[in-house]
Amino acid sequence: MPRWVRDRLTRPGGRRWLADGLLWLLAVWPLLVAGLSPPYDRSALLSLAGGLALSTGAVAVGRRFPVVALVLVVGGSLLDGNYLFVIPFFAYLAGRRAASAVPAGVAFAVIAAAGTVLNLVLLGTGAATWFLLASVLLFAGVLPWLVGRYRRQQVALARARRRHEEARDRERRGLAERVRLRERARIAREMHDSLGHDLSLIALRAAALELAGDLPAGHRSAAGELRASVAAATERLHGIIGLLREDNGPASVRPAGGSVADLVDGAREAGMTVRREPAGQWPELPVRTAAAVHRVVREALTNAARYAPGAPVTVTLDTDGDRVALDVVNGPPPAGPLPGPPSTGSGLLGLTERVRLAGGVLTAGPRADGGFTVAARLPRHPPVPDDASPEPPPGPSGDGVGEAERRVRDARRRVRRSLLVALGAPAGIAAVLTLVYYPVVTAGTVLSEATYARLPVSAARAELDGLPRRPLGPTGTDRAGCEQYTDGNFPLAVPTWRLCFADGRLVSKERIEQ
Repeated sequence: MPRWVRDRLTRPGGRRWLADGLLWLLAVWPLLVAGLSPPYDRSALLSLAGGLALSTGAVAVGRRFPVVALVLVVGGSLLDGNYLFVIPFFAYLAGRRAASAVPAGVAFAVIAAAGTVLNLVLLGTGAATWFLLASVLLFAGVLPWLVGRYRRQQVALARARRRHEEARDRERRGLAERVRLRERARIAREMHDSLGHDLSLIALRAAALELAGDLPAGHRSAAGELRASVAAATERLHGIIGLLREDNGPASVRPAGGSVADLVDGAREAGMTVRREPAGQWPELPVRTAAAVHRVVREALTNAARYAPGAPVTVTLDTDGDRVALDVVNGPPPAGPLPGPPSTGSGLLGLTERVRLAGGVLTAGPRADGGFTVAARLPRHPPVPDDASPEPPPGPSGDGVGEAERRVRDARRRVRRSLLVALGAPAGIAAVLTLVYYPVVTAGTVLSEATYARLPVSAARAELDGLPRRPLGPTGTDRAGCEQYTDGNFPLAVPTWRLCFADGRLVSKERIEQ
């Protein structure tokens, strides 16, 4: 292969250039074979040059205007019958390349109407020639075009399937990402709820040891170092929680670390002064409300141990009908807060969201005496939020997947319709052509076999009973003075009987052998 050809094929669009070149060779080959065969004359060479130019133009415009290319080669068949060999290829490409079927449908209708007028009116070629040319247009033009349309719809269906699979893959990846984020949020909540609270209590115990007067100075110093290390670990934990937390993650409905009473007892054991109000047994609450109350008490006790060590804390839980009121109040710290970084407020933000999901409202802020109050007001039976709805199963549930499925269904529908049209349209058009051609050709030309048998030879024409009013086709036949008639055979109505007359008398009759 020459280098310039190889370079051209490797460039973008090289395959198109090769395909167009092959199509051009296919279009001009019959013209070259017929035009270059002897004898040579001026008119044949001019016809060949015109045919080459027309074929080149059809190939050149075939990609942008495939229907125009088809019309060019169909028109060329009026000048050179060899174009009939390439009409099917251009018709197929018109169906394959054109986005809409309307231009080709209009072109075929115009060609059929023009051909009918040209043959039956202007040239007077007769119904048989018209039927033959119409059949050629049907099977060499319309049928390949329908096959091309079907192939185009098949390609569109394959592309829609690929887009559908891509959308499903994106949906699966998105689902996996949502699961991962939910897991990160769950880990963040568990770390904040359990480890943060426990670390604050450890720091509180270490601070109590640091202030104990009956311990050696070395032990108190070690307790101070322990308290500082726990405070630093708590801050690192808050940083990790900030990375893992998902603000809109679904809230857990399961209290962690036992009941609210267990939280209070644990804080007392750690050295905090905590009082319950009322002192007796607290009322039973529904699961989601109990989870929100548990979370508020845990966070409030953690903050009190961290920022107000040694301050008394009062936890008040009251129910009034369908409302639950929770107040956690701590006094000012006797010796000031433990040293450490300032609060980021992420715990209170999480609390606010938790109470909101339970249908309540949370307020928190400092008191006039230097203490701090965390107050929550919740319904006893909270509504079920949208966030608590079960996770839909994996599958094509996203907008992208739904749109891809719709495109696949539409593409399948178009493919089925194209296949039905490709199979049914030629048969339907052929039936219509036959139903038009047969009555026109056979009207007044049908001679039945029984009537043919009764025709006496040597009888005068006027005496022949049952003779059709006109012969089949032109009056001239292969024999002088003879006429042809059909027995009505469907659908072609070919000649069946030959009657020969001389001086107005029937001199012979015979069956035409096909």
